[in-house]
Amino acid sequence: MAIKTIPTQSMPREKLLNQGASSLTDAELLAIFLRTGTQGMNVLELSDYLLRELGSLRKLFAMSQKEFCHYKGLGEAKYVQLQAIVEMTQRYLAETLHRGDALTSPQQTKLYLSSLLRDRPREAFYVLFLDNQHRVIVSEVMFEGTIDSASVYPREVVKRALEHNSAALILAHNHPSGVAEPSQCDRRITRRLVDALALVDIRILDHFVVGDGEVVSFAERGWI
Repeated sequence: MAIKTIPTQSMPREKLLNQGASSLTDAELLAIFLRTGTQGMNVLELSDYLLRELGSLRKLFAMSQKEFCHYKGLGEAKYVQLQAIVEMTQRYLAETLHRGDALTSPQQTKLYLSSLLRDRPREAFYVLFLDNQHRVIVSEVMFEGTIDSASVYPREVVKRALEHNSAALILAHNHPSGVAEPSQCDRRITRRLVDALALVDIRILDHFVVGDGEVVSFAERGWI
């Protein structure tokens, strides 16, 4: 169907205004972002084509600039716009988390950590430093690479926690394999950190392992 023949009320922009963003399909949302089609395809057809090729919006968000611009109709300007949207989303989630109690919004915490860590090609060890009301003071990646007992240094974590005057921490790291199930190594590292931080009266409230579509909580497993 040519886009000219689509009823106005069914166009993605009008549908969003009348029914809300949640009423749109992935292809319709992508069409609003793309705004224009390419030769031989209107914008909805281009959106359908891209989603069939890539399999999901997530794949689109995770592509490098070279991969993104490989597709006809996708250029540098659209890549810049998309990266801005991804970054704004992460900052929105971070701001929401930083304003509240991290323990009272575990789903928000999982969503934020998943958006931040899920698509990293290498393991990253991330720490949320919390005050005595469990509000986030600051968050940062402390270690990158293969996360094992030799590459995560409790002394450095203790040092940073004291610098931030933290009362508690939440730990997180990703599994690039996509399997979120914690390993025995993950459990050993967590225990070492719990013991080291206990010496300076700082608690670890949770350790999240981020996989592909799943986030495992140590606290929910009863391991902390």
